[in-house]
Amino acid sequence: MNPQLYSNHAGDRHSNEHRRTTDILVVDDVPDNIRLLSTILMEQGYHVRKAINGHMALTSVQTIPPDLILLDVNMPEISGYEVCRKLKSDESTSGIPIIFLSALDNASDKVNAFQVGGADYITKPFQVEEVLARVQHQLAIQTLQTQLQAKNLELQQTIRTLRATQAQLIHQEKLAGLGQIVAGIAHEFNNPISFISGNLSPALKYMQELLTLIDLYRQEYPTPPVLIQQTIEEMDLKFLLSDLRKLMNSMQRGVDRIRSLILALKIFSHLDESDIKTVDLHQGIDSTLLLLQHRLRDAGNAFEVKVIKQYGNLPPVTCYARQLNQVFFNLLDNAIDALEVRMQRDNFATNKPTIWIQTHLATTDVIVISIKDNGCGIPEAIQSRLFEPFFTTKPVGKGTGLGLSTSYQIVTERHEGRLTYQPMPEGAEFTIELPLNVAPSLLANSAFRT
Repeated sequence: MNPQLYSNHAGDRHSNEHRRTTDILVVDDVPDNIRLLSTILMEQGYHVRKAINGHMALTSVQTIPPDLILLDVNMPEISGYEVCRKLKSDESTSGIPIIFLSALDNASDKVNAFQVGGADYITKPFQVEEVLARVQHQLAIQTLQTQLQAKNLELQQTIRTLRATQAQLIHQEKLAGLGQIVAGIAHEFNNPISFISGNLSPALKYMQELLTLIDLYRQEYPTPPVLIQQTIEEMDLKFLLSDLRKLMNSMQRGVDRIRSLILALKIFSHLDESDIKTVDLHQGIDSTLLLLQHRLRDAGNAFEVKVIKQYGNLPPVTCYARQLNQVFFNLLDNAIDALEVRMQRDNFATNKPTIWIQTHLATTDVIVISIKDNGCGIPEAIQSRLFEPFFTTKPVGKGTGLGLSTSYQIVTERHEGRLTYQPMPEGAEFTIELPLNVAPSLLANSAFRT
């Protein structure tokens, strides 16, 4: 290179403080060229590193990636094109801008330089002003790209936060609405059922006394008048007396069933109780199963779901009980949906639709709850998106995409636990890991209260 081409009227020398932090690697097998370029760049305030061949350049870049590389094309052993190709194939160095320096001025050489990933191409001999202008241009582009990436990341985080907040608000609104509905239903049912239940016992007693009286009459007057005999035959008194007892017993079982449902509603929603309380999780799971009994017994009017419970010996858990019951409901409801899909697909040719619920104490302060089914499973392509807000594979109108995302938030954020998914040869399994007690930091944070 001709040193006389070097001139010191490069123009403005502003932003020297910024340039001192800019690291440029100069790669050339001619020492004079390296010295000249280094002098030009260092006078502008840049930090310069040097490499006299491609291998040294690759080692230097892998050790400490520079902000920009000035790279000669023709070098022994490994050309500048090959150095560029290797750097661009590595994700950790692919973003470093590379300006080629070469005495080759053919169009094919320049095209090759850009094809392997070069950002610019300067032909030797060069003017100092041109080198500095192109260096500053590429560094400016790099700075803008870095700022753009940071803004994109910030925007993505903002979008995720907004989606999570929107999902949480919708979930809280649904919970509030559900609580009001449950409270209303429980109250409206409780009064008449209490009235029926309270009167059913004396009614049974009175009926039994009347039946006893009828038996006494039949014993004392075995041959009643003809009119009474005809009436007894017409009403089939023997069947009536037998069936009346069955009717009253059936009514008692119905009342008991309704009372158990009302109790399950209260347990599920924990009405008139504080958000955080110490509960028996098995009781919450059982109440949820009771509320889903109509789907388990004849889901989709096609089949009956078998539920296998394998409960461990769990101590009471201090938690947001109502929210955890919502998690159980979401997971069990999704499991029934998966069983319905498989029922439509192959009619369970080899086995029966089943849900397994297992609980155990993993450590002294962590419990594990797993809910597994042998339904249709979840495609591998979408497994990574299961807990995204508003993501759903269900048809329009059947799913909102909030069930798993809100369940994930409840478990991970409100209880500092874990909710994970494991694919199975048949079906799917969701595992909940919970601490025995809500963290004090969460208790103090009112943002986690609903």
